Amino acid sequence: MATDKGEPRPASPARVAAFRTGLSAEARAAAFLIAKGYRILAKRFRTPHGEIDLVARRRSTIAFVEVKARDNLDDAAYAVTPRQQARIIAAAQIWLMAHPEHDGYDLRFDAMLIAPRRLPHHVMAAFDASP
Repeated sequence: MATDKGEPRPASPARVAAFRTGLSAEARAAAFLIAKGYRILAKRFRTPHGEIDLVARRRSTIAFVEVKARDNLDDAAYAVTPRQQARIIAAAQIWLMAHPEHDGYDLRFDAMLIAPRRLPHHVMAAFDASP
């Protein structure tokens, strides 16, 4: 949104805090994946149709990873909604078109659940792209 003078409005403190929490969670998730042998190919890949938090490769698999940070792991798991899944799938299709060198890789949609004072929880194949 913009002010009457066309200047952008400053973000609310709650929105800034949520943004920082998200960045921190994505950094934790990326570090965890690297420790598991993944190579991070992209972070925060944005498209008009959606965003992918992390794109990672391990051997012949490309994982599109949605990172969710909540107060507990159950709340984080429930935060990956069907609508959001559809947006991630659409963004993944765009990423794949932009990276034809990964044609032929196995594809997977994962979730990385982040909660305070807990190790990240990696849910492999958290959802699929089947209609």
